[in-house]
Amino acid sequence: MAIAIPAIYRSTVGKKAVMAVTGGILVLFLITHMLGNLKIFLGAEDFNHYAHWLRTIGEPAVPHRTVLTLLEVVLAVSIVLHMWSAVSLAKRAAHARPVKYQSKKKSHAQGYAVRTMRYGGIIIALYVIWHLLDLTFFVVNPKGSDATPYERLVADFDPSRWYITVWYVAAVLLVGLHLNHGIWSAFQTLGLRSPRSHNALRGLAATVAAVVTLGFVAVPVSITLGWVS
Repeated sequence: MAIAIPAIYRSTVGKKAVMAVTGGILVLFLITHMLGNLKIFLGAEDFNHYAHWLRTIGEPAVPHRTVLTLLEVVLAVSIVLHMWSAVSLAKRAAHARPVKYQSKKKSHAQGYAVRTMRYGGIIIALYVIWHLLDLTFFVVNPKGSDATPYERLVADFDPSRWYITVWYVAAVLLVGLHLNHGIWSAFQTLGLRSPRSHNALRGLAATVAAVVTLGFVAVPVSITLGWVS
């Protein structure tokens, strides 16, 4: 078994499976994170209570922030494995086809999807770093560590900081495109696609991507427009 596992990881199928599974973990994280963000529409008390609850899950059975830290570790490992799988598969594809075909029938849709996943993934990674510095470590947040979670989020997307909202929305739109293509690819990798399920799975991928995108965009736009303050 000790020999078989590395062999699986080295195979194209294994890399695709790792990418699909870690992608699924990331999708679940995005959905739960989106739902948590939307609590801001319930008011400061509900949003702050939710933020506090995240850090006290499992108490007093386990120390403060233990469960949240474990979840963050799983998320970090998933991101690393997901990116590693993507880079490995891209390199393998490049080596398998060292000479570009000159065919005029090249799929523009496929090329667009590849560019979206490649450059979108880089921008998303930069966004995650900024997001951590902003709302986890409070380094770039206007209110800093002394404010409540609600105050920090509202200050982040204050109308005077409209450029932050534009950056955030642009990054989230790329997340949506990434999700749409990624979920569909995962269905294919896991062997769930068939002529009968093709349209349904395509629709499901697009729907999940659209809902997550709208859910994340709703918060900063509402704050910038003054609907939440």
